[in-house]
Amino acid sequence: MRLDPGVFMRAVTAVVVFIVFASAALLRSAPAATGASPESPAVASVSGDSSDLPCRVSSQYPQEVLQWCGWITYYAEAHDLSPDLVAGLVWYESGGKPGAISRSGAVGLMQVMPRDGPAAKFMCVNGPCFARRPTRQELEDPEFNLEFGTRMLSGLVSRHQSLRDGLKSYGPAGVGYTYADKVLAIYERYRED
Repeated sequence: MRLDPGVFMRAVTAVVVFIVFASAALLRSAPAATGASPESPAVASVSGDSSDLPCRVSSQYPQEVLQWCGWITYYAEAHDLSPDLVAGLVWYESGGKPGAISRSGAVGLMQVMPRDGPAAKFMCVNGPCFARRPTRQELEDPEFNLEFGTRMLSGLVSRHQSLRDGLKSYGPAGVGYTYADKVLAIYERYRED
């Protein structure tokens, strides 16, 4: 029995189209990575100071960032991110200052929006936008902030399947890729190959 090439190509095309649409539907149905979720479990805190842990952040970063090097390395690697990328985000967001608080209410080294304070006023379709986030007090702890921030960023990168798109979603709303491109430029400037 000879198979007609036209019929074969239409069958292959139908299968490919089905796979593409099924994959897209699965990605759309995945939960949003806006905080803690079963898909991105928290990593256990480490005992000790950040300086007690191995550092795999470029020594070219300013000391304000390098003082957090051990925790940056530990949590970045635990969440499949480059320590230099996380260090670049910390440098851009807070200048390495753990007590940094933005005008919009973002807190700490990675400038995470908490569920309380000024951020509690932000409303989304289903209620307060940051209701599932930690409190401001929790985010003021540098180690907790780094763990939560790297987990959140990792979830966004995974969800969008792109580092640039994940950073765009991590950053402030309404600025397009400007935020992502600035963080990536810092990363490129300081990272060690």
